[in-house]
Amino acid sequence: MTYANPTALVSTDWLAAHLDAPDVRVVDASWYLPAMNRDAKAEYANAHIPGAVYFDIDEIADTDSPYPHTLPSPEKFSSRVRKLGLGDGNRIVVYDGAGIFSAPRVWWMFRRFGHGDVAVLDGGFPKWLKEGRPTEALPPMPQERHFTPRVDHTMARDLPRMRRIVAESRRQIADARSFDRFTGEAKEPRPGLPSGHIPGSLSLPFQKLQDAESGTMLPADGLKAAFEDAGIDLAQPVVATCGSGVSACTLALGLHLLGHRDVAVYDGSWSEWAAQPDAPVATGP
Repeated sequence: MTYANPTALVSTDWLAAHLDAPDVRVVDASWYLPAMNRDAKAEYANAHIPGAVYFDIDEIADTDSPYPHTLPSPEKFSSRVRKLGLGDGNRIVVYDGAGIFSAPRVWWMFRRFGHGDVAVLDGGFPKWLKEGRPTEALPPMPQERHFTPRVDHTMARDLPRMRRIVAESRRQIADARSFDRFTGEAKEPRPGLPSGHIPGSLSLPFQKLQDAESGTMLPADGLKAAFEDAGIDLAQPVVATCGSGVSACTLALGLHLLGHRDVAVYDGSWSEWAAQPDAPVATGP
């Protein structure tokens, strides 16, 4: 079994061979939870893949939203990525410092805004470093490039839509958080939020889509087994969710690799859902 959409991933070998290609642009999309005690911007300033620009998911976002790094307007997204030298005609490769954690979020954002020629670096920066590949500390000075936003509204779900989905049980909801957060046994990392999950959700921690040793995405048969073991019917629509819309995008990436055509991400995810006083919360497995 092979990936249905293999171009959504590139290997470290491929990127090393294409770093100087005129149409290839590299993006560092590192972002970390507070508990991880890491500073993404400082790490980028210290070392990044040559030519990589830094994509700040907390700034290229709707900063007026009460919820973290929610999708920006098409105008803001296109304005920010233009300044990063990312635009029409580019082959964009996204990576992060955790392996495959926040890079799929930026991969998903580009696709949401109509740029399909985007891929995630398989294994991310840790694999790149382990292989002794080059890095640099100086940030690049990109030339602005035109970006044409074409919003795909099928790729995201908002709170009203999620309320309808839950009320009508019309599609599967896959939760990418850890199982103890899903069950309510572990406290949420964001203060004031109850623990648990959206009623009817299925638990699939995003790490289960990755090889524990290499940090790369599982092969197609492994991905298929992980989704099916979680109770997800790959012939039916899926909405991916998580804590704040980041790791849910790894589930979206896995489904895309398998050729799934009807997958969306709940952008507000648990940060938004659990903050609603009238939203139902389920606990337990």
